[in-house]
Amino acid sequence: MVEITLVEALNQALAYEMQCDPNVLVLGEDVGINGGVFRVTQDLLKKFGPDRVLDTPLAESMIAGMCVGMASQGLRPVAEFQFMGFSYPGLDQIINHATRLRNRTRGRLSCPIVYRMPYGAGIHAPEHHSESTEAIYAHIPGLRVVIPSSPARAYGLLLAAIRDPDPVIFLEPSRLYRLVKQAVVNDGKALPLDRCFKLRDGSNVTLISWGAMLHETLNVAKQVAEEGIECDVIDVATIKPLDRLSILTSVEKTGRCIIIHEAPLNCGVGAEIAAMLAEQGLFFLKAPVIRVTGYDTVVPYFKLEKKYLPSESRIKQAVYTVMES
Repeated sequence: MVEITLVEALNQALAYEMQCDPNVLVLGEDVGINGGVFRVTQDLLKKFGPDRVLDTPLAESMIAGMCVGMASQGLRPVAEFQFMGFSYPGLDQIINHATRLRNRTRGRLSCPIVYRMPYGAGIHAPEHHSESTEAIYAHIPGLRVVIPSSPARAYGLLLAAIRDPDPVIFLEPSRLYRLVKQAVVNDGKALPLDRCFKLRDGSNVTLISWGAMLHETLNVAKQVAEEGIECDVIDVATIKPLDRLSILTSVEKTGRCIIIHEAPLNCGVGAEIAAMLAEQGLFFLKAPVIRVTGYDTVVPYFKLEKKYLPSESRIKQAVYTVMES
């Protein structure tokens, strides 16, 4: 079986679903002729034509709003914002219209949209190309927020997102686009949304992360295993709605928890998970929950980028700290 990158897995998922469902279409800036800024939509224009692969102007509010109109009439648009930092002009359409259409029409209309966007630091880009502000979208009722962390999960989760009857924010860690390859079966099988994935089994400490930071998290889990510290590694995958049961079950077993994300500490998704553990799992804990995150500052330029991102050494030190408690 051929191993492919996360970019190629996303491309396969889009092509599969467009082939199976004529209502699925792709739109966004440079998604057609150029195949997208990271080439996720490469060759889709050749396969499906200009009626289903639409290059749009540089107008994110228009892109977001067009999707609402399309979805309300039975289509399933998959829109690409070139970077997460460019998506904010579309917030009015996403928050005030896409997320509320089902409620506003008392269920008469649904809004099956996927808003795709590369996000996160680590690719030597300016700050608008490097942000991790997933908590903004996770706060909005009516939105699902999905973040893949490997080619196989990108393939299965994107299929599920496109088939979902409600709007989905699909955040693609740009640092992972070509970092690793993995065998992916192009069989059209979706992975479940709203579920965590356990990537490693352990009894001493639960490491919770999502997106690109799982790369460092898994490396640390392997390193500390050589010292006799076994980690449960949880890929949250869908940060909204949150699979609380899987997290609580893991922490009940280990009694210790570290949450790792590259977004800023303040009001990040890690804070929501920590609050949930305080409310529902306090008596499981043998030590305080630790968050290892990015800093409460704008993502710096590439010379300081590695200083901003949570490092393996910071994660490992957090493991030692909770194990000493």
